[in-house]
Amino acid sequence: MPVDFLRFARRDGATALGLSIVGAIILTALAAPWFGLRPPEQAYFDAFLAPPSGAYWFGTDSNGMDVFSRVLHAPRIDLLIAVAATALAIAIGGPLGLIAGFYGGWGGDLIVRVVDVMQAFPVFVLTLALVAVTGNNIVSVIWVMALVEFPVYLRLLRAEALSHRDRQYIRAARTVGNPNWRIIARHLAINCLTPVFPQAAIHVSTGMLTVAGLAFLGVGIRVPTPEWGSMIAVGAPRMVSGEWWPSVFPGIALVITAFGFNLLGRGLQTYLDPRRR
Repeated sequence: MPVDFLRFARRDGATALGLSIVGAIILTALAAPWFGLRPPEQAYFDAFLAPPSGAYWFGTDSNGMDVFSRVLHAPRIDLLIAVAATALAIAIGGPLGLIAGFYGGWGGDLIVRVVDVMQAFPVFVLTLALVAVTGNNIVSVIWVMALVEFPVYLRLLRAEALSHRDRQYIRAARTVGNPNWRIIARHLAINCLTPVFPQAAIHVSTGMLTVAGLAFLGVGIRVPTPEWGSMIAVGAPRMVSGEWWPSVFPGIALVITAFGFNLLGRGLQTYLDPRRR
């Protein structure tokens, strides 16, 4: 599949662009400590709000920290939280959705009704409230985002399981004596995962925006940890006086990254659905 997808991306410009952006962001996040940059959390007291120059390529913020170094280090936190929260949401919602779809009946309907209640609340408002209660450390943010996102995967995989549970390969697995848990884990899950990959890529994008939004409002990751949302929040009050660089550069990086993951998600959706190629 990876090789076939790369071939597909070569023919589809939007997918190729998304894959290139995502690849570049991941490589930057991994290699940032070895670029020989200034420490992202170090304040330079002789360079408060220094404009972009040869010494400071993206200038410095109101705390005297190098914006360029912080922009390059920030995805290490943003990507970690978004990817971990998405993976955890799949791990929680996926099995519940498969079980609810495979067995059906009142038990499956009850699970769906419970998550319907959760989805009745605006996602960002619910995330904001839960983070404010549980704390703004990385582990808490990951768990809260996963708990808010898992109903999407539960409903998605329940719908897939409902459409697969009466197919011939499931009947054959029953005929040879496989218990239900084995049918779900070894047969149903593999054949129902296709729509999860595009959704996961898009969720990583929205997850990064959520992390940035929480930090901007002061309940997410805080200074001095390099994170795009907190960088935008620190620089925002200075924009009215002309010091635009502390907010603009991390804002551009965040938009480009979210755009890349969205393109990648749309590309995966097209690749995995032959009717849309």
